[in-house]
Amino acid sequence: MDTIQAARELGKAIQLDERYVKMMLAQQKSDEDQGLQKMIADFTEIRTKLNTQIGQKEKDGALISALDGEMKSLYQQIFENENMTAYNEARNEMQEMLSFVNQIINGSAQGQDPGAIEYQASCGGDCGGCSGCS
Repeated sequence: MDTIQAARELGKAIQLDERYVKMMLAQQKSDEDQGLQKMIADFTEIRTKLNTQIGQKEKDGALISALDGEMKSLYQQIFENENMTAYNEARNEMQEMLSFVNQIINGSAQGQDPGAIEYQASCGGDCGGCSGCS
């Protein structure tokens, strides 16, 4: 089997993995949650209005503050929604699995034994207090 065919087989295996199935089901539930979808649409509309106001030469500070408050409130409500929470958890599990797969592929391409490569949690992106990437 050549490398490209092996990658295609890996893709099929990923789509059969319970983490993938869980993420897809959670995404479907989020997509079907009309209340959540309305909040997301409202959030997008408010963000657009806020960005428009911020871009004005003569800014309306009270309106900007009100829009910012509405946006923050909606953001919190969106991420407290049970379907959004389930989707984010499922997506994080999927991303962790994909990160490990990538670590195995990259390590293998650098000559490491694929069977000996252990999962290493990736950086969260906040370098404050970091001792450096390995």
